[in-house]
Amino acid sequence: MTRILASCGPGEIRVAVMQGDALLDVAIDRPGAPDGIGDLHVGRVSGLAPAMAGVFVALAGSEGFLPDSEGGAGLAEGAMLTVRVTRAAQGGKGPRLTARGAAACEGPVRLLRRGPGALLRLAAAYPDAPVLFDDDVAFAQHRALLGERAQRTARAFDDTLEAEIEALAGPAVALPGGMRASIVPTPALTAIDVDGAAATGARGEKSAAQRAANEAAIPALVRQIRLRNLGGAILIDFAGMPARRRATLGPLLEQHLRTDPGRPRLIGFTGLGLAEILRPRAGPPLHESLAGPHAAGLAALRQAVLRGARGAPRLSLRACPAVVSALRADETALADLARRLTHPIVLLSDPSLPTARWIIEELQ
Repeated sequence: MTRILASCGPGEIRVAVMQGDALLDVAIDRPGAPDGIGDLHVGRVSGLAPAMAGVFVALAGSEGFLPDSEGGAGLAEGAMLTVRVTRAAQGGKGPRLTARGAAACEGPVRLLRRGPGALLRLAAAYPDAPVLFDDDVAFAQHRALLGERAQRTARAFDDTLEAEIEALAGPAVALPGGMRASIVPTPALTAIDVDGAAATGARGEKSAAQRAANEAAIPALVRQIRLRNLGGAILIDFAGMPARRRATLGPLLEQHLRTDPGRPRLIGFTGLGLAEILRPRAGPPLHESLAGPHAAGLAALRQAVLRGARGAPRLSLRACPAVVSALRADETALADLARRLTHPIVLLSDPSLPTARWIIEELQ
């Protein structure tokens, strides 16, 4: 049975789609900092980019790119129009837009309507799955949208699921047969290096063993691509096999890629034997959602709730200035925290702390 688990903390809902005991999809929904997919804006053409076959459009609080194929062709600088976000800002680039079916309009630049967040998008993708919330307020809010599908549970994520999702933040992946993979995102592509397939024995036996090991790793690699929501160009460097023979892994790789609703495609194998995959970008990749000052601050608030539940009279959160600023800008998260704690938390800026480290203390 497929079910959607919603683990609610101050300012965010971590979402996991489960099929039995298997994790299918992961997303993070942050009402105070939404990914913007589906948002409808009135925008202004701020720059023409003929070399990129599109135009840049000023939005409320950001700037997006409108391809010529999505309605950007023929627009003049300064033109006002309605646009919808089709791809979240990611990799240092602004959101991707479409103006299909839209008409010219008057200013000012403004947000007209928010799109559904990650939780509701996953609920739409799995229309028969119940959605289990571990927070009364989030449950009540979504009950109006999801009806009887919204259900209350004491705890959405158990320790095993918490550990599995936490592992998705790191580069190392354990694969069948003792193999390992390193997943390294870069601004241009994601590189996946598979290692540990060295086999012993005669040359023929070793070659067969290496092929079998790589074949056994393919389902796990495809699953990691989906769980981490990797997009754009993805290169896989399989282990051990000569470059000229790696293309024989193509049919099996294509078979497993077809199970991913993100519609990845195997483009082919490079001259060096790297499998070249293209997966359309939409929501932000998980590693970006879990990185940066805002993510660190929300993780700290989640721990503050746990500390506060143990009867702490009043708490302070000491973090670097970037984390404190990100939290102060997220009024939704702070309001959510206030209802969970008996006393307001005190935010303290400490330039000596790195982004990923914060300190929660009890105040006397």
